[in-house]
Amino acid sequence: MKTKLEYIWLDGYTPTQSLRSKTQVRSDFGGTLEDCPMWSFDGSSTEQADGSSSDCLLKPVALFPDPGRRNSFLVMTEVLNADRTPHESNGRATIEDNDDDFWFGFEQEYFLWDTDTDRPPGFPAQGFPRPQGPYYCSVGGSNAYGREIVEEHLDDCLEAGINVEGINGEVAAGQWEFQVFAKGAARAGDETWVARYLLERIAEKYGFSINWHPKPLGDSDWNGSGMHANFSNGQMRELGKEDVFTQICDEFAKNIDRHISVYGADNHQRLTGAHETQAIDTFSYGVSDRGASIRIPIGTLEDGWKGRLEDRRPASNADPYKVAAAIVKTTKEAVG
Repeated sequence: MKTKLEYIWLDGYTPTQSLRSKTQVRSDFGGTLEDCPMWSFDGSSTEQADGSSSDCLLKPVALFPDPGRRNSFLVMTEVLNADRTPHESNGRATIEDNDDDFWFGFEQEYFLWDTDTDRPPGFPAQGFPRPQGPYYCSVGGSNAYGREIVEEHLDDCLEAGINVEGINGEVAAGQWEFQVFAKGAARAGDETWVARYLLERIAEKYGFSINWHPKPLGDSDWNGSGMHANFSNGQMRELGKEDVFTQICDEFAKNIDRHISVYGADNHQRLTGAHETQAIDTFSYGVSDRGASIRIPIGTLEDGWKGRLEDRRPASNADPYKVAAAIVKTTKEAVG
């Protein structure tokens, strides 16, 4: 039986990369990542190479069954130069420490976007719907828009083996969220990117696109979209010491630029100090504080200072590989 392998990668567009993919049909596929060969593509068509030397390589890094096609697998890849060094667009290669000691939970917010009206579902052709408030975790045709896409996405992610831990309607009409948890920075990025890919592909069927911009409704009284990054390492989960958490937060305060530089383009439009955000050039942390840069969940305290932190600054369009890499680096500088 012939098998379809859908190779997925990130292009070289700046400041925000897009997903690309193409299909390879094989008659000898054994069903493992090791059976996925290195492949190539025309980098001159994706802002990743010059036409005079256009071959870029696709190195398979994660494999998932494809629930949307028969006899098919999704192959997440990273882009290499022809000499097999990481391409400059390769965010996965920026991860310096990829052991399972670091756990990540990404809360991926996004807007469904009607390609005909160029607005989210639930928005009239002119003006705005009722102010935000009734849409968060809502039910009913006057509050929840696009649920069929969201439910199909959840089912496909679970069938593919992606560790989605939940979904919910978000604060604005047509805005939703899914959460991905994984052990290891690279694996968390792999699963989040493939979940994004499946969402984009499912939305195609319904005449929608996905708007990943952190503030797609502009300067209006509507929440933006983030990708809150929950994280922990062994010390945070096991030692039960408050100073471990304060040392980490204090180290983050010293490295605002390191993080903001990879936390998504146009994030200044979202991180204003309003709508449950801290200002982009300010750092703060606090227990249960959703207006802080980093929130210390109340559960961490209740469990005797064992648990996680939530960096609320990453934007919805941020590269989870780069976000995880920065978090690992700063955390290790704080507590080794």
